Amino acid sequence: MGERDGTPEQDAPELCDFCGTVVSEETELYAFVPDSSAIHGQDAKFDGKRLVSACTDDHLHRLVEQYRRRPFIDAELWAGKVFRAVDSHRGRRIDDDTLVGLTGLTVHQIHAGIAWHNERARAVHEHGDDTDA
Repeated sequence: MGERDGTPEQDAPELCDFCGTVVSEETELYAFVPDSSAIHGQDAKFDGKRLVSACTDDHLHRLVEQYRRRPFIDAELWAGKVFRAVDSHRGRRIDDDTLVGLTGLTVHQIHAGIAWHNERARAVHEHGDDTDA
């Protein structure tokens, strides 16, 4: 989608997220789809939603269906919220109360998100690749 760190690149062409074709302003179609891996750079109201673009109605429908079938993992979303908050503190220590305020999560959700991330990192380290691929 021509984005880096959640900010649209000025001169990057818009591509169909289904087939990769360059789309023009006249043909581009958009939809928000649920995606627990999508964490917005600054605005938490967009967390868990991915903006997809397509070149045709058929490709947009296929993208929406792909994401509809993808499992939405709450702990994955929570992990992303925690890591966005941690990143914003640039290495300074953050306690649970501060994380609750920054993320809008409960302490239980924060710990579950961190545990999900750690388990996934262990699996990647042990197997040498992403086990979801």
